[in-house]
Amino acid sequence: MASDSTAYGMALRNFVTYPDLPDPNDLIKQAVWIEELGFESVWVWDHILLGVEPHFPIIDALSLLTAVAARTNQVKLGTGILILPLRNPVLLAKQLASIDLISNGRLLPGLASGWYKREFDACGVDFHRRGKIMDESLEILERLWTEEKTTAEYSPYNLRSAVMYPKPAQQPRPPILIGGYAERVLRRVASKSDGWLTYCYTAASYAGDKKRILAFAEEGGRDPSTLSFTNQLPIAIGPRDKIEGPMKEWLDTEWDFAAGSKSTADSAIIGTVEECAEQIQAHLDEGLDRLVFMPYRYQDDQVEAIATQLIPLLT
Repeated sequence: MASDSTAYGMALRNFVTYPDLPDPNDLIKQAVWIEELGFESVWVWDHILLGVEPHFPIIDALSLLTAVAARTNQVKLGTGILILPLRNPVLLAKQLASIDLISNGRLLPGLASGWYKREFDACGVDFHRRGKIMDESLEILERLWTEEKTTAEYSPYNLRSAVMYPKPAQQPRPPILIGGYAERVLRRVASKSDGWLTYCYTAASYAGDKKRILAFAEEGGRDPSTLSFTNQLPIAIGPRDKIEGPMKEWLDTEWDFAAGSKSTADSAIIGTVEECAEQIQAHLDEGLDRLVFMPYRYQDDQVEAIATQLIPLLT
């Protein structure tokens, strides 16, 4: 069965399909309930613009986590995933440090370079430079969080004796998880992060890329055991013959899987509680530090079944 060290998180539905609109009060109440159910962490999605026809209204990830931080006490607060190159890294360093302080050290920033070019164009960010921007932004975050005074130039950011206080509650800084799938991203995970946060990977795909990350870490002289590994998986609990069709339809209509990635609807966990436990075990057997559930249509009965029926079979 799963190691006692495996943590379980739950995603919040902070984006919906138009004409529906996300309700911030409902999302905050949902996060409080998720904490009461005993989940280790709650996770929000991030986009500035998402889709055209259809389009998906989305509440800002950091604003929502700030509100959740004020209403909860123990549950960790994750971004799964925040698109780092779209943001001014100096301002972001202040925002993330503040959320970590407000939450008494519960922030889990998951960061990635992004894939939706239309969004970059609208924000005036060069899509083709997003990898370089990502690397420089990671350095800026690290330095502002850990140095008493920072002097450096990362065009267009000119840091002259930059003093940023207060520092994050977590010292020396919050753990940084990086998402993505290309080789250069996996190398970034191995060298510049505290762990890999992936999305809708099958157990086999997860195992293959995890092995590559560990090899890259060793190649760079890093202890691979210092890295953590998190996967986000869609799940639908119920009789398979009744729920598999609706689950596939939901994934096909409301979720995107980036071209060229190993993210796939085939990663979905579907079936009775016992069948889901067996499918999840294949992931746990590959060494998974955290599993974040994406429950079918975020239905309350699904969330409750995961907490009260499924997780006890995994621990």
